[in-house]
Amino acid sequence: MQLTDAVGLGLLAVIGAGKALDHGVGPVGSVLLGVLTGVGGGIVRDVLVMQIPGVLQRELYAVAALLGALVVVCGRALDLPPAPVAGAGALACIALRVLAIRRGWQLPVARPRG
Repeated sequence: MQLTDAVGLGLLAVIGAGKALDHGVGPVGSVLLGVLTGVGGGIVRDVLVMQIPGVLQRELYAVAALLGALVVVCGRALDLPPAPVAGAGALACIALRVLAIRRGWQLPVARPRG
Protein backbone atom coordinates (compact mmCIF):
# COMPACT_ATOMS: atom_id res chain seq x y z
CA MET A 1 0.00 0.00 0.00
CA GLN A 2 2.80 2.42 0.83
CA LEU A 3 4.51 1.80 -2.51
CA THR A 4 1.38 2.75 -4.43
CA ASP A 5 1.08 5.80 -2.16
CA ALA A 6 4.64 6.80 -3.09
CA VAL A 7 3.87 6.41 -6.80
CA GLY A 8 0.69 8.47 -6.44
CA LEU A 9 2.54 11.17 -4.52
CA GLY A 10 5.26 11.38 -7.17
CA LEU A 11 2.85 11.52 -10.09
CA LEU A 12 0.55 14.09 -8.50
CA ALA A 13 3.43 16.36 -7.45
CA VAL A 14 4.94 16.28 -10.95
CA ILE A 15 1.61 16.83 -12.68
CA GLY A 16 0.71 19.71 -10.36
CA ALA A 17 4.03 21.48 -10.93
CA GLY A 18 3.87 20.90 -14.69
CA LYS A 19 0.32 22.21 -15.01
CA ALA A 20 1.20 25.29 -12.97
CA LEU A 21 4.14 26.02 -15.28
CA ASP A 22 1.94 25.47 -18.34
CA HIS A 23 -0.48 28.10 -17.04
CA GLY A 24 2.20 30.74 -16.49
CA VAL A 25 2.73 30.40 -12.75
CA GLY A 26 6.26 31.31 -11.64
CA PRO A 27 8.80 28.77 -10.40
CA VAL A 28 8.14 29.19 -6.68
CA GLY A 29 4.38 29.04 -7.14
CA SER A 30 4.72 25.99 -9.37
CA VAL A 31 6.78 24.14 -6.78
CA LEU A 32 4.26 25.02 -4.07
CA LEU A 33 1.33 23.93 -6.23
CA GLY A 34 3.11 20.68 -7.06
CA VAL A 35 3.63 19.96 -3.35
CA LEU A 36 0.05 20.93 -2.57
CA THR A 37 -1.31 18.68 -5.31
CA GLY A 38 0.73 15.69 -4.18
CA VAL A 39 0.05 16.14 -0.48
CA GLY A 40 -3.61 16.99 -1.05
CA GLY A 41 -4.19 13.75 -2.89
CA GLY A 42 -2.73 11.80 0.01
CA ILE A 43 -4.80 13.70 2.54
CA VAL A 44 -8.01 13.00 0.65
CA ARG A 45 -7.17 9.30 0.47
CA ASP A 46 -6.33 9.10 4.19
CA VAL A 47 -9.49 10.95 5.21
CA LEU A 48 -11.62 8.63 3.07
CA VAL A 49 -10.17 5.55 4.80
CA MET A 50 -10.39 7.24 8.22
CA GLN A 51 -6.67 7.45 8.95
CA ILE A 52 -4.49 10.28 10.21
CA PRO A 53 -2.97 11.89 7.09
CA GLY A 54 0.66 10.92 6.57
CA VAL A 55 1.70 14.53 6.10
CA LEU A 56 0.53 15.30 9.65
CA GLN A 57 2.86 12.68 11.07
CA ARG A 58 6.65 12.70 11.21
CA GLU A 59 7.08 11.04 7.83
CA LEU A 60 9.04 12.43 4.89
CA TYR A 61 5.98 13.06 2.76
CA ALA A 62 5.85 16.71 1.76
CA VAL A 63 9.65 16.78 1.39
CA ALA A 64 9.46 14.01 -1.22
CA ALA A 65 6.77 15.94 -3.11
CA LEU A 66 8.96 19.05 -2.87
CA LEU A 67 11.86 17.18 -4.47
CA GLY A 68 9.72 15.92 -7.36
CA ALA A 69 8.25 19.37 -8.04
CA LEU A 70 11.70 21.00 -7.85
CA VAL A 71 13.08 18.60 -10.46
CA VAL A 72 10.25 19.51 -12.83
CA VAL A 73 10.64 23.26 -12.35
CA CYS A 74 14.45 23.13 -12.68
CA GLY A 75 14.22 20.93 -15.77
CA ARG A 76 11.79 23.32 -17.42
CA ALA A 77 14.03 26.29 -16.52
CA LEU A 78 16.90 24.53 -18.30
CA ASP A 79 14.66 23.91 -21.37
CA LEU A 80 14.93 20.14 -21.08
CA PRO A 81 12.28 17.93 -22.74
CA PRO A 82 9.15 17.81 -20.53
CA ALA A 83 8.47 14.05 -20.59
CA PRO A 84 11.90 12.89 -19.35
CA VAL A 85 11.95 15.71 -16.79
CA ALA A 86 8.54 14.64 -15.47
CA GLY A 87 9.73 11.04 -15.29
CA ALA A 88 12.87 12.06 -13.43
CA GLY A 89 10.85 14.19 -11.00
CA ALA A 90 8.39 11.40 -10.30
CA LEU A 91 11.23 8.89 -9.88
CA ALA A 92 13.10 11.19 -7.48
CA CYS A 93 9.97 11.68 -5.37
CA ILE A 94 9.13 7.97 -5.33
CA ALA A 95 12.72 7.00 -4.49
CA LEU A 96 12.94 9.42 -1.57
CA ARG A 97 9.57 8.32 -0.20
CA VAL A 98 10.41 4.61 -0.49
CA LEU A 99 13.82 5.12 1.12
CA ALA A 100 12.21 7.05 3.96
CA ILE A 101 9.72 4.23 4.53
CA ARG A 102 12.31 1.44 4.37
CA ARG A 103 14.94 3.15 6.50
CA GLY A 104 12.58 4.80 8.95
CA TRP A 105 13.64 8.36 8.13
CA GLN A 106 11.49 10.92 9.91
CA LEU A 107 11.37 14.66 10.33
CA PRO A 108 12.50 16.19 13.61
CA VAL A 109 9.86 17.31 16.07
CA ALA A 110 10.15 20.44 18.18
CA ARG A 111 10.26 19.73 21.90
CA PRO A 112 8.68 22.02 24.45
CA ARG A 113 11.03 23.90 26.73
CA GLY A 114 10.96 22.61 30.18
